[in-house]
Amino acid sequence: MRTKYDLTIAYRIYPKVSKNPLVFSDDKYKLSELCLRSLKESLGDLRAKLIVLLDNCPPEYIDLFKKYFDQEDLELIELDGVGNLSTFGMQIELLLEQNFSDVVYFAEDDYYYLPNQFSEMINFLEKNNDVDFVSPFDHIDYYKFNFHDYKNKIKFSEKKHWQNVATTCLTFLTTKKTLERTQNIFKTYAKGNYDTSIWASLTKFNIFNPFKLFKYKEKPYFIAVFFKSWRYSFIQHLFGKKWTLWTPIPTIATHIESEDVSPTINWLKIICHKL
Repeated sequence: MRTKYDLTIAYRIYPKVSKNPLVFSDDKYKLSELCLRSLKESLGDLRAKLIVLLDNCPPEYIDLFKKYFDQEDLELIELDGVGNLSTFGMQIELLLEQNFSDVVYFAEDDYYYLPNQFSEMINFLEKNNDVDFVSPFDHIDYYKFNFHDYKNKIKFSEKKHWQNVATTCLTFLTTKKTLERTQNIFKTYAKGNYDTSIWASLTKFNIFNPFKLFKYKEKPYFIAVFFKSWRYSFIQHLFGKKWTLWTPIPTIATHIESEDVSPTINWLKIICHKL
């Protein structure tokens, strides 16, 4: 039986600016609208159910989601400032409990998406049995840090190249079945685990040779990643499946933080054209 929706999105949003975004660095509402509108345009004709976690957001944020999504496609959950760790845990539970779709998406509020490209992620996920997770974000870290100097695979699909990578952030696509099998690893985030070390535990890149990390210029952070991954996920390391995480080249979206934007694209020019 075909479900009504192509995917279900758990979208978490907080009304304060973090770090240093490319635009609207002092206005989270305008930044939120920019990112939300780009997501809507990227979805194109996809049927999406949007479950929104509004963490300590004023009423105008509710109106913002109603502006871009039909009421029947929205589920709005107002929270009293429970914080980043709790909202991620809620995303996991909500996406596992829902029956709107098999494909699920974790969304953060500070990503800018390119129009009509979201479906490429879903098609890639559904057409390839060796694809477990898909991120829309071709992260600059893959080209900047020695940690990502490893042998990986490349696929060509949906007009893009896709590479399997070690890590990403907490915006990603997967299926309910995969999320159910990996949920306990993701839930260690609430216990103090890093997002990077969670992904390293799942993909098993660079987790068996700590001495390799000492030669990296970015070694303090990635040594911490290594030890956290073992602290929280040693059973997964030794006995768990090696899961695959894939990202597109060129990218489908970017984190809008100025130092993290995806390479090769003039994001400021693209974004300013939309303002």
